[in-house]
Amino acid sequence: MSPMEASAVSSETTVALLRHRDYFISAYSSVDIKQSFEDMETCFLQLSMEEQAKSDVNNIKKQSTRSQSVNESSNEYVVITIFAIAKGEHKLPSINGSGDLKEALLKLGSIPSSKLLGGGVLGNPQNENDTLSEQKLLEDYPHLRPL
Repeated sequence: MSPMEASAVSSETTVALLRHRDYFISAYSSVDIKQSFEDMETCFLQLSMEEQAKSDVNNIKKQSTRSQSVNESSNEYVVITIFAIAKGEHKLPSINGSGDLKEALLKLGSIPSSKLLGGGVLGNPQNENDTLSEQKLLEDYPHLRPL
């Protein structure tokens, strides 16, 4: 993905997430500073593979085709992971509430394309009709903090 494409994906993703913040129940931010491009690339690839491995089909709950009534509690989740590789030092706040989440998304979405080297967005589960169980969410994402 080119820097311009990464910038567009980052901006579009953060805008979409900002529009739907009322659906978030937890969040987490992390910045890892690397000294060389090779170290950044290695870290990015490792994190990407770790996230993709969490999409193990055997651990994802297939949603039934019947509609769930509004009063039913589903306890089913979707996790969105945003990766950005950028030149320079970019700080994101620790997320302890919805205000911190908004600030982190705004900062992430406003990294100039001239500083953005690459990035990506991963969803887990990857099939739009699947969801994660609460147990799988807690096992795979222990770093998430309630909002």
